[in-house]
Amino acid sequence: MINQSISKEILYWYDNNKRILPWRKHLTNKQKEYFTLVSEIMLQQTQVKTVVPYFENFIKKIPNLKTLSKTNNKKLMKCWEGLGYYSRAKNLKKTAKKIIKEFNGRLPDNIEQLKTLPGIGEYTSTAIMAIVFNKQFIPLDGNVERILKRVLYLKKKNEISKNNLHKKKLFFGKSSRSSDYAQSIMEIGALICKPANPLCEDCPINKRCLAYKKNDFGIKSKSKFNKVKYFEAEIYKNKNKYLLIKNNKFNFLKNLLIFPMKEINQKQFKSSLNKRINIKMSNMDMKITINEKKRKKYLSNSLLIDKRDIKNHILPSFTKKIFNSVIRY
Repeated sequence: MINQSISKEILYWYDNNKRILPWRKHLTNKQKEYFTLVSEIMLQQTQVKTVVPYFENFIKKIPNLKTLSKTNNKKLMKCWEGLGYYSRAKNLKKTAKKIIKEFNGRLPDNIEQLKTLPGIGEYTSTAIMAIVFNKQFIPLDGNVERILKRVLYLKKKNEISKNNLHKKKLFFGKSSRSSDYAQSIMEIGALICKPANPLCEDCPINKRCLAYKKNDFGIKSKSKFNKVKYFEAEIYKNKNKYLLIKNNKFNFLKNLLIFPMKEINQKQFKSSLNKRINIKMSNMDMKITINEKKRKKYLSNSLLIDKRDIKNHILPSFTKKIFNSVIRY
């Protein structure tokens, strides 16, 4: 039998320890819908501390759903610049248009309808249902998974499967404060039940935690294999200007500006005497050799960017990292 007092223990901790975040302000219902939508999309694949300044800038320049639906793509991408996973921004605008057209400008309070919106899947839809509409959902993000694995001491492959973890969410019980409760559980995972060096003495449910009792905090997870790939980036310079191309060759950073690149094999990479840099992209470790060309080369779908004018262009962090490795001021 589930002890319902667990929700009181967790909420008491949350009320006294929660982070002050810009999307947790006192808002109108309409603002709460928009702020939650934007923050949850941004938080996909990105940590809270990284998201906060981007969120504040985004909301300042694109303050509501109607504005978002009409924002031109250049401004949208400029507001998103540096966050990565740029398809999220494009999906966010598509979602805004669909909400205005099909749902009278308000987020649907039905989980199946939410899932029809571009970029919104199982996790984001449950987060919105809980946070915005105070429905009894607990989103299963990495923080919640980690708590369940430790509290219930889940180690075996079948125990840590998504299906089983969804079932094990019953451990948390229910609360009439579903919005706060969903956020409080994720908050404990982020601030207390951290991947390394969890702060167990500060945890409101440590007496219920089997990992704490066994003094074994190791987390079993599905092994993520990061592919190692090798590339040569070609740097063409004309005075203070560098040649960039619109990427229609690689699956990553589609239609964004990158340096001309080609994939090479490991042997070619190791034999290169050029400068090398490493960049992590999602599930790929990229090892890049920087080939600075002296002769000028013109390519289709390309442009020359003055190094003093970088801020006026929408450049992914990936391109900026290469820029920083070659620009000499």
